[in-house]
Amino acid sequence: MPEKFTIDGHVLIYDTETEIKGSNAEMTNDDIEALRTVLSSHPDVTELRLNSSGGSVYAGEEMAWIVIDFGLDTVVAGECVSACIDVFLAGDRRRMMLGSKIGFHQRSWSSNSVKKYYDSWKEDEAWDSPFDFGSWIYADTQSEIYEHLAYLVERGVDPGFAIETLRVESGGEWYPSRLKMIAAGVLRESPMAN
Repeated sequence: MPEKFTIDGHVLIYDTETEIKGSNAEMTNDDIEALRTVLSSHPDVTELRLNSSGGSVYAGEEMAWIVIDFGLDTVVAGECVSACIDVFLAGDRRRMMLGSKIGFHQRSWSSNSVKKYYDSWKEDEAWDSPFDFGSWIYADTQSEIYEHLAYLVERGVDPGFAIETLRVESGGEWYPSRLKMIAAGVLRESPMAN
């Protein structure tokens, strides 16, 4: 079993904050298939316990669809920030253990990663200049924000709260109170209605 995953009865623990080979890990694209494999091998798992400061947005989105497909409940045990929130919100029932916290912030894309993306795709996408790419990235970012907000609302989060999640820049965190998250539908004891 991958190091970030452990089984405790009917609970699958996903912890990216435990030291792995001497350094903290994060959510990566490799975790997508690992999650699917672990769940397929352990059909008695009904709950996913999370402790993660996030990582790959793509990994978070894909892992969320797996959690929805398997009909799991989710629990935060420690911290759930950034891409981890997509996985948490995929839960049928969603809880947070005492002393834990959930943190929201805007998504970001480092300038180095943007440059690598541009260099890798400029010919395939027929971007004649960085300005063509800038125009594409502007439209793509708006689509991504819309899709993320739509996901939050689809998962039962109050639309006003969903918009609030965008107010803090990446690198900072907004940690709303437990009561605020219950009122906004982030935390929920009853299962999602189909």
